[in-house]
Amino acid sequence: MRYRINRKTGDRISELGLGSAYLYEAGMKEGVRALETAVEGGVNYFDLAAGDGAAFPLWGAALSPVRDKVMFQIHFGADYSKGTYGWSLKLDDVKRSVDWQLGQLKTDYIDYGFIHCQDELSDWEAYRRNGVYDYILSLRRQGVVRHIGLSSHTPSVIQRIMDDAPVDMLMFSVNPAYDYGEGEYAHGGVDERAAVYRRCQAEGVGISVMKPFSGGQLLDAKRSPFGRALTPYQCIRYALDKPGVLTVLPGAADTGEVKSLLGYFDADDAACDYAVIGGFAPPQAAGKCVYCNHCKPCPAGIDVGLVNKYYDLARTGDALAAEHYKTLEKNALDCVGCGHCDGRCPFAVRQSERMREIAAYMAGR
Repeated sequence: MRYRINRKTGDRISELGLGSAYLYEAGMKEGVRALETAVEGGVNYFDLAAGDGAAFPLWGAALSPVRDKVMFQIHFGADYSKGTYGWSLKLDDVKRSVDWQLGQLKTDYIDYGFIHCQDELSDWEAYRRNGVYDYILSLRRQGVVRHIGLSSHTPSVIQRIMDDAPVDMLMFSVNPAYDYGEGEYAHGGVDERAAVYRRCQAEGVGISVMKPFSGGQLLDAKRSPFGRALTPYQCIRYALDKPGVLTVLPGAADTGEVKSLLGYFDADDAACDYAVIGGFAPPQAAGKCVYCNHCKPCPAGIDVGLVNKYYDLARTGDALAAEHYKTLEKNALDCVGCGHCDGRCPFAVRQSERMREIAAYMAGR
């Protein structure tokens, strides 16, 4: 397992977390075994936006013995009063649901209390008007909620709420289908979505990734908008390469699937290489570096993807990115213009030209 630090909170979070959409269907015995396998593999971050209330006693049984070693995302607005998942913006419903979830999980605190499922600005207005947001803040003051999260599929709404609220973690749907405008939750254009990633990186807000496989769509050639299947490892690597991303939260149906997901950390670069999506990039994404590192190795020893990432972040006002750039052993000034990266880039980025642009920009920082 590898870990990343949430700069807002100091939490050390596993790059692979686990969602709760399907595992409850395996039953208590198998579900507990799967969760224990995840923890043994180093997973320490769990999302509880479950598809059914049956997930909560399972999580409580499996993880209450190691509660101090794991972190939960709990959603203020996810309603399980009818057994299956529902959504409510009513304060009384939210209070009852949160109390019930804590009881089932056998815990008295919430690591990340989430402003849940805000896909329209009207949702945020209702959330505040009804007192739900104030309720989360009151629990944070009491120490019941340790950090504030936000769950949304919509970049414009994310930007507004991040202006209004002290968000420590964003749960966002990150996968190549949505980033390229394909799928039910493909909200926002290429640049709008990239702006969310960069803002989170610049402000130290972590991103936990929901729907990394686009609800399984990307893993099935018949349903994939690209006409071919990607692998789970390609999707995980794609999400982890985005600025701001700390952890990816796929679902799992049983112990075998948990073990398969953990195999990502033993996979070689070829198994995780998602460069194939370069052939599906829409016109507005062409010529934009996605930091996939398919251009490696650079004959001059430059980490081209990282140089591009620091440049893009610096242009959004991230002073820390500019400082990190200066510490690189090799940077854009070391480019010899050989064109090796230009020929290998699946996204048609003229990296040799871009290195000159980056060098000139960074010289003035």
